[in-house]
Amino acid sequence: MKKFKLYLTTGLFVVTAMGISSCTDKFEEYNTNPTKLTELDASGVGNAFAAAQYRGTTASWQTFQSLFGDLQAQYFANIAQNFPSDRNVMVGNWLNGAWSGFYGSAIPPLLGVLDNTKPGGKAENAGVYAIANIWKVRMFLPRTDYWGPIPYSQVGNGLKQVDYDAQDVIYKDFLALLTKAVADLQPYKGKNLLGNNDQIYAGNVDNWIRFANTLRLRIAMRISGVEPALAKTNAEAAVAGGVLETNAHDAFLKVTANSINTLNQATAWNEFRMSAAMESVLKGYSDPRMSKFFAPAASTGEYRGLRNGYSQVELGLAANQNTKLSNVNDNFLPANQANQPFGIIMAAEAWFLRAEGVLKGWNMGGGTAQAYYEAGINASMRQWGITDAAAIAAYTASASTPVALTDAVNSPALTDIPVKWSADPAKQMEQVITQKWLALWPDGLEAWAEYRRTGFPKLYPRINSESLVVPANGVVRRTPYVVGESQTNPKGLATGVAKLGGADNEATRLWWNK
Repeated sequence: MKKFKLYLTTGLFVVTAMGISSCTDKFEEYNTNPTKLTELDASGVGNAFAAAQYRGTTASWQTFQSLFGDLQAQYFANIAQNFPSDRNVMVGNWLNGAWSGFYGSAIPPLLGVLDNTKPGGKAENAGVYAIANIWKVRMFLPRTDYWGPIPYSQVGNGLKQVDYDAQDVIYKDFLALLTKAVADLQPYKGKNLLGNNDQIYAGNVDNWIRFANTLRLRIAMRISGVEPALAKTNAEAAVAGGVLETNAHDAFLKVTANSINTLNQATAWNEFRMSAAMESVLKGYSDPRMSKFFAPAASTGEYRGLRNGYSQVELGLAANQNTKLSNVNDNFLPANQANQPFGIIMAAEAWFLRAEGVLKGWNMGGGTAQAYYEAGINASMRQWGITDAAAIAAYTASASTPVALTDAVNSPALTDIPVKWSADPAKQMEQVITQKWLALWPDGLEAWAEYRRTGFPKLYPRINSESLVVPANGVVRRTPYVVGESQTNPKGLATGVAKLGGADNEATRLWWNK
């Protein structure tokens, strides 16, 4: 696998000046060729930003998300016999690919935009610089939640040693960047920046402000266990500034024939199917989103999932063949890879974050936890095309609970909580996070982070774990650092290990998860 070094100066991350009228001009070149950018004029900024949006979402998607995050979140279970990551094996080549894809492909165009639009830059633009910093936070957040301390502030420093930043430092910088970006975007409210080069909001500044505030709310919630005062302050300020509230605010990344939906692409490889956890919950709740997420098994016409962690031999059994398990819905098959947009962050999540905030005693806008919880369910249903108000109301009031499965290991019901809001505060938190888990699908990276933070939903133990430090009933807390760094940036890597607060393995908790 190709290795990328991090000691590149921002002066190397650029595109020569060019006249560009839309994001599609030269976009294929940026999305298929990791050539580093050198200099951007005002017209070149848009294409570089479009490339940063796409690469920041999809770079090394298979090895970064599909083979780790999606399986740890139990959205999917692995069915490929030769793939061991569902048994908690930290496959070095895959992790190396996830790392190099981000730092070698996604980061260069972003740094080019930041370097050229900053104060004094060749294409100085305060509004675009603010949006690029919002996107920077979105790009780096799942990476620090994967590894912990990572190269962050020193990326592009021009030196052969790139030190890692501690995770608490990174998170606090995230909050500062988002706060400043929202303030800097206020003069642009009601206006358009970047136009069609913005693959998410087509330049709508008001939606970027809501996006930034929702991201700030997500980050504040993540650190609520270790920095409660800081979390509360930022969460309340984010909500007061305006977060995502309707499906019109939902953030989807546009895809094209040159920049495809990588989930759709991967479904042709027959590496995963619906997990048993999803089956238990979706069936038990008679959840109308089941048919939006998954398709019935090809050979039986029934919805069926698979427990995570089956051994190589067990995956070869007839009962576990891919035709007997539920694949994704047809919208996520390869035929739609050029037109199925890639979900980034949704209004439903913002409502569930606010519900949890109320349970913590925060001011989330004056509503009750129950009201926000039910608003989250409503937003998620409508996001997936379920618009019958009576059907949504019936689901929200349902006392049904997840079901036991008739699988090879007689899996019990995942939990005993209903959808209907409980009078028990302990169950209320589980309800909020379980429904958020459903609403986040198929974003396994965020769902895995929230599972580590909260312990919800109560996912099944793995059938087998081949990790030396995490048992089958344990939780993978992070992924280890990559071999490529020990070869190209060993002294920098040492700074990361020193700031980790534990062994460089999958059992060490991240800063916000202590």
